[in-house]
Parts: sequence; C-alpha cells; structure tokens
Amino acid sequence: MIRKTRLFTPGPTPLLPAAQFAMAAADMHHRTPEFRALFLKVLAQLKVFVGTQNDVLLLSCSGTGAMEASVSNLTSPGDKVLVLTAGKFGERWTGLAKAFGCDVDVHSAPYGDTFDLAEVKKAIKPEHRVIYMQATETSTAVRHDVEAIAKLVKGTDTLLVVDGITGLGTTHFDVDGWGIDVLIGGSQKAVMIPPGLAYLSVSERAWGAMEKSKNPRYYFDLRKERKNAVKGESAYTPAVALVAGLGAALDYIAGQAGGDLEKGRIALVNNAEVNAAATRAGLVALGFTLFAPKAPAAAATAVAVPEGMDSGAVVKALKAKFALVTANGQGEMQGKIFRVAHLGFFDYLDTIAFLGAAEHIAKDTLGLPVTYGHAVAAAQKVYAEQAK
Repeated sequence: MIRKTRLFTPGPTPLLPAAQFAMAAADMHHRTPEFRALFLKVLAQLKVFVGTQNDVLLLSCSGTGAMEASVSNLTSPGDKVLVLTAGKFGERWTGLAKAFGCDVDVHSAPYGDTFDLAEVKKAIKPEHRVIYMQATETSTAVRHDVEAIAKLVKGTDTLLVVDGITGLGTTHFDVDGWGIDVLIGGSQKAVMIPPGLAYLSVSERAWGAMEKSKNPRYYFDLRKERKNAVKGESAYTPAVALVAGLGAALDYIAGQAGGDLEKGRIALVNNAEVNAAATRAGLVALGFTLFAPKAPAAAATAVAVPEGMDSGAVVKALKAKFALVTANGQGEMQGKIFRVAHLGFFDYLDTIAFLGAAEHIAKDTLGLPVTYGHAVAAAQKVYAEQAK
C-alpha cells in the first residue's frame, strides 16, 4: 500500500499549491517596483483578511516575534500588565513580559478550560497598561471569548493585545468594533504557507502608547515598519518568497467567494467550524473524550486518551500506519492528549480521511469496541446539517 503524507498539525499546516508555485517563481529583489507593488497589495489584503481599518504590518519572523514586538513596543520596565493564560502559549506571554521588565499579574484558568469572565473582571486593574491573551490556546484547543473580554477593557486606558495566530481564519473577529489594539497572525496557520511571516493589526491607541514606551527595540520597532510600509517596503530584508506565497494564498481565499476576500475569510472560518464540529462528533462516536468540551476551538481539536495510555502512541500509530501527522500534547499535557487541526487548507474530505484512519487506530491500537463507519457517519451527519 502506498501512503500519502497528510499533515494535521495546528501549525505548520498543509501548503496551498498555488502559494508553492508563487514562492518558487518569486525571483525578485525587494527594493524594486515589482516587489513594492506586491508588498502593498498584500498589506491591503491583510487588512481585509484581519477585518480592520487599522494598520496591518508584516514581519519576517514567526508569530512569537510579533508577540515580542507587542511587548517591547507598548511597555516600559516596571509597567504593570495582565496576562490571561490557560496553556503553554498563554504562558509565553508571561515570559515575554518579564523579559522586558514588566510587573506581570497572571490570571490563570486550568488547561482545557477558558476564563470565568467575572473573575477576569476582578483581575483587571486600572494600572494595567496592557492585557495579553490568546484567541485560541493551541496547546489545549480551547477558544477564549475575546469579544467578552474586550467589553471589559473598552472605555479604559488599558490596551488589549490578542494572539490570534491560530484564531485568525478560524474565528470571527470584529477588531475595530470590539476595540482590539493588537491582533497577531502567523503564516504557517490558516493562510496556508510555510513558517516565517507574522502579521499584526495595530490601533491608533497602540501607536500612541509606542511614543511613551521606554523598552529597547530595533529589528522589531513597529514605527520603522509603519513608516516603510507606506512606500511598499519593509524596514529590513523581507522574506520575499513568503510574501509572494501569502499574496497567492489571499487570492485563493478571495477566489473561494467569487473574488471577495471578506466573504472568503468568512467562508474559511465557517469551513474550520464545520470540520471541527464533524471531527468532534466522529471522535466521540468512537468513544474518545474531548479535552475541551466547554469551549472547543475551530482551529484544532484536543482529544484525551484512555487512562493509562500515552497519547504519543496514537500519534505514532497514525503516522506509522497512514503517514498521517497529528500533534501530541504540550507541557503538562504531553502524553495525555493528542491534537488534530482544521485550519487553513483542510476540507470536509480531509476530515473524513482522518476519521477513517482514527477508526482503525482506535480498534487496532487502543482496543476500543469500534464498528467501522460510526465515526464517519457521525461526521457526515454534522456536515449535512451545517454545510448548507
């Protein structure tokens, strides 16, 4: 039997063929009219994809670089900030803020849970300069209620910064209406290209805060990027091929809705929602336990394995038998859960393929009482009801 590798990790995600072709053909210098036209086009598209009238900047780095930029550009040593964390990526905010000398208050929820809004309201203090949070906690496949937390912050002097690296393209945001000051995305997620680019929307309130920040910054000085972006340039050497690939990916998303990128973005989010719901239904039908049933993300699904079993065995079995690559748990959840993604270049038939493989692994590796077809049938029912 031949095996086709299928990537079901929540980043990197499967590459869009059109983006691969564009990257292969991106033989241009970055200080030329050709690249400036491409860069300006992609920046304009990103504003539509993010859904904002604010500036959107593009950085040659992973999403963590944009996270760092949102700390170094917005804070000064000694500033009080609040981190909302419920997993490994929430914890990353704490490490970044401390690295730049911030006085960090942390409000935590257990892994697999989201935040109690009443408790968040109590945790927010007038002296907090910035609140840092995730839209989706990728390590646990939990989605947080960004809109509700934004309402708690609106009308205050506190800035709201959201890691939307797996949230963008899987969650509907009203960036300007809710008052999100910085929203961060990454190239290896819903936009279907390799790692290496981060993008972020920046509000006028955030630009004003940058003029008061005393933290050092050089490569990640967002003011330099804003100044150069107007001319169709980045402050430093950009990842030219990735920018070309991103442009092709955004064209593809628009093409899924007749050339309308805003509608294409909505369709992309809805696609992730349907595939996530179908996957959850199929896995439950097999007897698996969902790790985050109260606030499940559309970006990925986290699944708990039976007591006494290592989730790594499931990940290894899927790869060994079907060349299907999923993700183990992270941090304290390693060995306890596995994660399967739905963001970006996944469709309903990919979901069916995964669940068909999962039926075999559940029966042969885990010894669960599986009847072939149950998981697939459960997913088909969800698809029939939701994808209309």
